[in-house]
Amino acid sequence: MNTQPTPVSRIGLLLSLSLLSVLAPLAQAQAPVEDGRLRENAIQQGQQKAGIAYREMQQAEQARKQAEQESQRANVEFNAAQKRADELKLRADTASKNFEAAKVKEAQARKSYDAAVNAVDQTWQKPAQK
Repeated sequence: MNTQPTPVSRIGLLLSLSLLSVLAPLAQAQAPVEDGRLRENAIQQGQQKAGIAYREMQQAEQARKQAEQESQRANVEFNAAQKRADELKLRADTASKNFEAAKVKEAQARKSYDAAVNAVDQTWQKPAQK
């Protein structure tokens, strides 16, 4: 069982301690000990400020979590797109090689055809007169 405080509870604890260390002297300075109502008002104001700060911290934490999830989703999508791009590049390279091989084969076939046509033309020509 993990007994270490979570980052959130540590932040809350530090925030509470920080606020107490800041607000305690202020409350004592602003409200004399004999005037309980002023002291209560100072404490309430301090608690309200602490509550606002805590809500802001929670909102920031939620925004960070959402940003982290979005970042992870984007990385997964990027990796999938990169894999797809690699597959497409391989297909394009293969198609390019096949195209070059087909051009060479066509050139050889054209050369053979031209040679065969020339041979037929040669046989149909009249022999030269002497």
